Amino acid sequence: MRNRFPSLQRHPPALHWIVLFALSMAFALAFDAVRLPASLLLGAMLAAILVAVADGSPRVAREPFVVAQGIVGCLVARGMTPEIMVSLRDNWPLFVSVTLSIILACAGMGWILARRKILPGTTAIWGCSPGGAWVMTVMSDDYGADMRLVAVMQYLRVILVTLVATVVSHFWIGGALPEHGAFSNWLVGVSWVDLAATLLLAGGVSLLANALGIPGGPLLAPLIVGGILQVKGLMIITLPPWVLIPAYITLGWSIGLRFNRQSLSQTAQALPSIIASIVCLILVCAGVALILARTTGIDPLTAYLATSPGGLDAVAIIAATSNVNIPFVMAFQTARLLLVITTGPALARFMAGRVRRQRVQRTTI
Repeated sequence: MRNRFPSLQRHPPALHWIVLFALSMAFALAFDAVRLPASLLLGAMLAAILVAVADGSPRVAREPFVVAQGIVGCLVARGMTPEIMVSLRDNWPLFVSVTLSIILACAGMGWILARRKILPGTTAIWGCSPGGAWVMTVMSDDYGADMRLVAVMQYLRVILVTLVATVVSHFWIGGALPEHGAFSNWLVGVSWVDLAATLLLAGGVSLLANALGIPGGPLLAPLIVGGILQVKGLMIITLPPWVLIPAYITLGWSIGLRFNRQSLSQTAQALPSIIASIVCLILVCAGVALILARTTGIDPLTAYLATSPGGLDAVAIIAATSNVNIPFVMAFQTARLLLVITTGPALARFMAGRVRRQRVQRTTI
């Protein structure tokens, strides 16, 4: 295994950083060219994995990682508009019941992966969470899961689900992803007052939550505070691409640099099971969408995109280029994200505890 990877150990540390940055940009541009979601984060993560297994020395300090989480929290909060909150309020029984059914189905898949020892208990459950890939990945680290494997599971799901949703939308009515990717129009005009307030929220609140030792706090605290302020009209969350780009790269590097040869080999061995669980998740959500369409009268494509377990931003792009009920889709996606965030830690602990108890029972029999 060692001979398969070139080593950077004999080269100066500055070269390690140059290689890491160059590979990150190359992969990000390649992913962006084919319109993959989260191309910047995925490119940085893949580059960091290659540098890490080649014995590279770069490391990301805790503070930039915490602030990057805060920026992502504000990004999620930016999507909590008054219109979506009104839709959630008016249709909350439908949103909650359907979303909980998907979450429980995914938790069951995670439990199966953990019970068969394909992946560690909490890692399997966090990795199978149906939504909020950024959120689940960074939160999993605070709850004892292997963030590296969670990231692989979450972003493989985002990519596969987005590809399937794009194909379904295209053949249904000719919808397609927009022509421009993540690197287009990144020098857009911004309100500097709103930007300063957003950065103060993202940085200050996330660092405070980290100092207080709140699990998942660096991401959740800015998300909750920012969401409340924006819905009440007290703040306009402003995050131009040139602020998001460093955050994505920081998160990608923070995750990828944790890999080593052993963890990469473990990921490769678990890959068939991970892909199988993602396919099952897609089929489960498609079945829920079919039931939703038949019982509510909503058109099938709207129901499919609403229940699709892909990234919220990717689904938003597909919905915007399709003839669907966009507020309904976004309200459903937001409801699932909020429920996953609020139920994820407790559900992961519960399922992991059940797996441990069953293993103890089998060993004592």
